[in-house]
Amino acid sequence: MIYLYLTILVVAKLSLATDYDYGEVLEKSLLFYEAQRTGYLPLNNRVPWRGDSFVTDQGHDGEDLTGGFFDAGDHVKFGFPLASTITFLAWGMVDAKEGYVKAGQWENGLDCLKWAMDYFIKIHPSPNVLYVQVGNGTEDHQFWGRPEEWTGSNPRLALKATTELPASEVAGEQAAAMAAASMVFRENGDIQYANTLLAHAVQLYIFATTYRGRYSDSFPEIGGFYGSWAYGDELLYAAAWLFRATGKPVFRRDYTRFWTEFGLNYRPTEMSWDQKLPAAQILLAAVDGSPQYTNAAREFCDWYVYSAPRTPLGLVFFSMWGSLRMSANAAYVCLQAANAGINVEVYRTFAKSQIDYILGDTGRSFVVGFGVNPPLNPHHRASSCPDLPAVCDWNAFNSPDANPQTLFGALVGGPDINDVYVDDRADYVGNEVALDYNAAFQSAVAALCEIHC
Repeated sequence: MIYLYLTILVVAKLSLATDYDYGEVLEKSLLFYEAQRTGYLPLNNRVPWRGDSFVTDQGHDGEDLTGGFFDAGDHVKFGFPLASTITFLAWGMVDAKEGYVKAGQWENGLDCLKWAMDYFIKIHPSPNVLYVQVGNGTEDHQFWGRPEEWTGSNPRLALKATTELPASEVAGEQAAAMAAASMVFRENGDIQYANTLLAHAVQLYIFATTYRGRYSDSFPEIGGFYGSWAYGDELLYAAAWLFRATGKPVFRRDYTRFWTEFGLNYRPTEMSWDQKLPAAQILLAAVDGSPQYTNAAREFCDWYVYSAPRTPLGLVFFSMWGSLRMSANAAYVCLQAANAGINVEVYRTFAKSQIDYILGDTGRSFVVGFGVNPPLNPHHRASSCPDLPAVCDWNAFNSPDANPQTLFGALVGGPDINDVYVDDRADYVGNEVALDYNAAFQSAVAALCEIHC
């Protein structure tokens, strides 16, 4: 009876909710990723307050490491959350292409994905080498200003994973991202590029599985930023994506083995840049369909739908830090569970309720530049800077005025467990923006656009 009652409540809320312009949200989220680009920007750059930056990034042997994306409101290129971000974006483009097409954003989506893939090719210069970070987080966070006017180390710190300094979770996640992206470009007719991406994915997978170790053990300085708990979930995820991209039985054998080896038949309580198990379980429910995977997918989503803590206004709440990205992550993977035929209407209803909370069901939007009363003060250096030639420094951080530049599409961290949110640049917990915040969110929006646009 409790299940039925909660289901009726969720379905009733959906029937009363407003359908937002998901196509506009998708367009703006892609603009957020364009604002996070670094290196030599393309001629079609659509963010007028951004320019070329960090064009001297290089590896230990002089490799060109320019390009890629800034992680958040800072200027570091953290490889682990970036790889997680791109896997989610590619997944959304593989399975929700119609949403992108309906929104008129397919080409912009391809541009975003290719910008990431071109960088991923650069940071993987040989089979057993992967640059997992460019930039020093501690040094970077002492600087507030435009990335184009960086005054710190030049060239910047580059962390190089090797057979002696393994990075299984980063290499595994990047293998998953490149395998997923290869499917997008193959479907789009760019066979040569797809083959290049898949070749890198296989090499990274072999590197990750052969030379095992946590990258935060290899590079202790990462611990204060994006440390890792374990890498078994990334190996499972990578094997699942490579199986989906290639159909080769070796990858099925591997994910079957990893499932047991790492004890991955349990219900996690989060989906994040570090915890990939729900995504892997749900992907396997779709590509394999065996009961252990479909049951695990159902257990995760049922917990979020029926049992997870919620704010008074209905946001599932797991973490104060990035509360909205956690609910968006759950929303997206449960949309994928629905696509696999599991509790279809209930999970789609749940996902829509979480995304619509973000877009304005509480009376305000949490997406910069979208909807009613959106955030004006995201914790983000470049967008806090006035137009050139004005100086940008810590005075911009301390300014009581709204950010001079609109960081269109950025999803802020979000409210606390009581739905309380303060639009304050200095509150980085509630107002941080980051690549991983928008990733599953964007893919969920694309999936909803398939249905509602």
